[in-house]
Amino acid sequence: MTGLLKKPLKLALVQLATGPDKSANLTRARSRVLEAAEKGASLIVLPECFNSPYGCQYFPKYAEVLLPSPPLKENAPSFHALSDLAKETKTYLLGGSIPEYEISSHKFFNTSLMFNPKGELIATHRKVHLFDIDIPGKITFKESEILSPGNKVSLVDLPEYGRIALAICYDIRFPELATIAARKHCFLLLYPGAFNLTTGALHWSLQARARAMDNQVYVGLCSPARDMEASYNAWGHSMVVDPNAMVVCEAGESEEIVYADLTDDTIQQTRKGIPLQTQRRFDVYPDVSEGRVKYEE
Repeated sequence: MTGLLKKPLKLALVQLATGPDKSANLTRARSRVLEAAEKGASLIVLPECFNSPYGCQYFPKYAEVLLPSPPLKENAPSFHALSDLAKETKTYLLGGSIPEYEISSHKFFNTSLMFNPKGELIATHRKVHLFDIDIPGKITFKESEILSPGNKVSLVDLPEYGRIALAICYDIRFPELATIAARKHCFLLLYPGAFNLTTGALHWSLQARARAMDNQVYVGLCSPARDMEASYNAWGHSMVVDPNAMVVCEAGESEEIVYADLTDDTIQQTRKGIPLQTQRRFDVYPDVSEGRVKYEE
């Protein structure tokens, strides 16, 4: 079988504690990314809304103008902090997500930014599926009151390692994104996400393991740390799941970094034992990855 992961990769998920001070959040993120890099991580992930509190009431206040790219530093301090940090640590850095404002459309987005070890922006993912839910007696949340959705599947080639896929939080509930990514030879699916105490308890681990099991790839979920004094309480429990749907590492509720060593052998042994790749019946049902898939906004 053809390898997906060219060489072993050390992945770090930074379960960051965030607050209302953007500058303090960026400083805290820097400290934790430096720590992860010192521990040997070559791919480091921050959580959803790592530079701000999570909530519709916060998105406009904390939003940054990212286009045209590269943006002005005064318009996008988080962009430049991530770029500088990736270059300083010589790592691939996924900046979880930040609120974005697009001047041309007057729209807000929930946006992930990924930088290479040279500090260059190599991928942008706008959250495709907005978090609009209403569980009676538990939680009601409607991102669509403020945010607009992104419109593409985001696949990223890391030359030394292989291809990965980016998505954000609620995107994980739509398996088509993961299936397309796996069919297009990704070895890892990354989901910065801020599940809450209701949906986290129900589905956080289940979704991670399901996407890994269905596609026989690694899955990483990176949450903010839980803050019971905040208006929105994140679940925590950042985790990496292997291609056999086993949890490799899992954080608790507080701020911490979890690490996982990813290998191609794990992927290949999983696929050799349960050969889904050669058993699919595209004469019976369609290959979703060969449909009308959008890779550009």
